[in-house]
Amino acid sequence: MAGLQIKDKASSQWDLVSLGEVMLRLDPGDRRIATTREFQLWEGGGEYNVARGLRRCFGLQTAIVTALADNPVGRLVEDLILQGGVSQRHLRWVPYDGVGRTVRNGLNFTERGFGLRAGLGCSDRGHTAISQLKPGEINWEHIFTTEGARWFHTGGIFCALSESTPLVAQEAVQAAKDAGTIISYDLNYRASLWKAIGGKQKAQQVNRALAPLVDVLLGNEEDFTAALGFSVAGLEEGHSQLDPASFMAMIKKVLTEFPNLKVVATTLRHARTATLNDWGAICWCDGRFYQASVRENLEIYDRVGGGDSFASGLIYGFLSGKEPQWSVDCGAAHGALAMTTPGDTTMATLEEVLQVMKYTTARIAR
Repeated sequence: MAGLQIKDKASSQWDLVSLGEVMLRLDPGDRRIATTREFQLWEGGGEYNVARGLRRCFGLQTAIVTALADNPVGRLVEDLILQGGVSQRHLRWVPYDGVGRTVRNGLNFTERGFGLRAGLGCSDRGHTAISQLKPGEINWEHIFTTEGARWFHTGGIFCALSESTPLVAQEAVQAAKDAGTIISYDLNYRASLWKAIGGKQKAQQVNRALAPLVDVLLGNEEDFTAALGFSVAGLEEGHSQLDPASFMAMIKKVLTEFPNLKVVATTLRHARTATLNDWGAICWCDGRFYQASVRENLEIYDRVGGGDSFASGLIYGFLSGKEPQWSVDCGAAHGALAMTTPGDTTMATLEEVLQVMKYTTARIAR
């Protein structure tokens, strides 16, 4: 592909490095947060999920740049990350004050939803260790030049954590750019995170400052409208099912304003119910649009992390030298599979992704 000039694998220790928070997710299963008496535990975070998907499903070498408060909760998150195989070489441990007055670890209570009852998230992540990260505290030159990284990934969730995190993201993105590392950014708009620090206006200010430095921009319809301020025909009228042609028109607007972008990709989702979605994706690359076929009436077990798994599948395609059509198909298949299992992160295998890309049946494998 003429647009993406990806470093050779032999010259880089990491296929991908992510920057973001890793939280402890508390999942009430088929119950409600407010009435359950037990939770199942997972680790998760928008930027981390991409690194984990590339490591666990696709077998690439990935690392996470993050921070945790050094207490038993932080060590539990560490243990979960170890199971996922993402390197913690660049995880910063921050001394714990005993009660969390100055630093703590993020918690994310998430209901899956069912039928007409939508999923529900309740974050408890104020004053977390990673939100207090400041410019100058990470040696990005060492990561991108000495160790070497082919791809760097971060996004709007990390940037919404505090006043300092957008500055850290800017520093990291610039260092990656200087080192010739491909940069992807997932807009991942979360209204709850931006609410107390300026809302949509602040989100658009931060994202528009970073977009000119990015190679690959990812998101969904809400991300592009709320986080960047672009409009999608039909969304203003409250329609939940959006014509792919409307997305293509919106992406053209994005490219006009940010001509530096080499890839723009978006997931297409129509939530008929919490457990029945139409699911697809579109990718623009090298002057052309590529669309993954829409999977109608896809049965959803846990929708959290579907977009992140789309991103990791798409990125895997590009890192593997595949064509854009193969890459967007891979992303859409991986995202679909990730939503058939609980937790934020993928439990799919590469073989399963390839099978879904071929539209094989769900008949039992023996």
